[in-house]
Amino acid sequence: QVQLVESGGGLVQPGGSLRLSCAASGHAFSRHAMGWFRQAPGKDREFVAGVNWSGFRSEYADAVKGRFTISRDNAANTLALQMNSLEPEDTAVYYCYAAFMANVRPSNRTYWGQGTQVTVSS
Repeated sequence: QVQLVESGGGLVQPGGSLRLSCAASGHAFSRHAMGWFRQAPGKDREFVAGVNWSGFRSEYADAVKGRFTISRDNAANTLALQMNSLEPEDTAVYYCYAAFMANVRPSNRTYWGQGTQVTVSS
């Protein structure tokens, strides 16, 4: 069983940066695709970014391309999301996922973190 613990959320001004982290524990971490979804109040949860188990293939939502960078360190069992040039529209709860035997996106065998709040406001 995989457990995910997120950190790094908080309040930041527009144009600022945050780095989210997701620490994974349990078996078969290197066999899981990992990534991030986000959900703003009153809106559906949406895909943000994902990376395959080797770290060589990444995907991004159009809204964050060029601003966010996803990376993973399998030796350290960690996933990171570097968020630059943040906008108020990025305000949401960000959820980490680990998808067993998946390429990049979540599968029907996906673990989820508890979520961490990101607020972009003046």
